Amino acid sequence: MVAELVGSWRFIVVQSLLLAAWIAINSLAWIKGWDPYPFILLNLVLSFQAAYTAPIIMMSQNRAAAIDRQRAEDDYHINIKAELEIETLHQKVDLMREQEIVKLIGIVERLEQQLIQQAAAERPARG
Repeated sequence: MVAELVGSWRFIVVQSLLLAAWIAINSLAWIKGWDPYPFILLNLVLSFQAAYTAPIIMMSQNRAAAIDRQRAEDDYHINIKAELEIETLHQKVDLMREQEIVKLIGIVERLEQQLIQQAAAERPARG
């Protein structure tokens, strides 16, 4: 949530306005300013913000990386299952082709036998 907020344009605009206001107020109120130039308190506040924001963003990135790794692992397992299914389908198609080839060979053999019988029946009739 922090990484999402800090990484938004809304945050950048609001922070820029606050920094500009801080500098303007302290520059114009030279005597009564709570953080006169060189704005040491402002530097301290920004350092404090950076010191806490950076680790939070890193933790967010680590969490996102862990989620990405889990998704990649899930995709890998899904791909393995899909590959096994495709292999099974290939085996079924190959089996169907083999059965079709056996049928076609049977049909060719029957036609060959019919041709042989027809040729044998025609020979004595010619002679």
